[in-house]
Amino acid sequence: MSQSMRKPNNPIPSEWQTKKYSLDYVADYKPFNFVDGEGIRCSLYLSGCLFLCPGCYNVAAQSFHYGQPYSQALEEQIITDLRHDYVQGLTLLGGEPFLNTNVALQLCRRIRAEFGHTKDIWSWTGYTWHELINDSYDKLQLLSLIDILVDGRFLEEQKDLTLQFRGSSNQRIIDVPKSLATGQVIIWDKLVR
Repeated sequence: MSQSMRKPNNPIPSEWQTKKYSLDYVADYKPFNFVDGEGIRCSLYLSGCLFLCPGCYNVAAQSFHYGQPYSQALEEQIITDLRHDYVQGLTLLGGEPFLNTNVALQLCRRIRAEFGHTKDIWSWTGYTWHELINDSYDKLQLLSLIDILVDGRFLEEQKDLTLQFRGSSNQRIIDVPKSLATGQVIIWDKLVR
């Protein structure tokens, strides 16, 4: 099958679990950037993804072996960087953050303990909202700590580089607290396009 005809993998509920796949590796950490969500952000790229979307912008991070093991030293650096008043929050990317819940939960819980909601947490995921809320407990716990979720697989045939914070038009920018409170997907109120 040609590359352009391939589709991302589609898991059944609870098929892909952190304990089975994740090695707790980090592909990259980029402090003080402007592209991974609103404001100045610290971005943590977690290693490993099973969606394997054709056209993925970060193919190297699809491997669970890519990068370095998450460390306490890296966590301390992230917390230190987040302490700057001009940093709005943390962004989790990948790879797939929801297949790396050991790392993501540890860091997000610490951020909530130290900063409350004065720092926001964004995450990109190949999962759809519906898939996440019907999946495993660890994924739901991570979702409950996130403010903004960009959901859905990257679909090359729907690629649109003019979209705000998304690569393809099927992806949504979701206000997680409002969506969890109402039981329906609420799109981020600052969505431009």
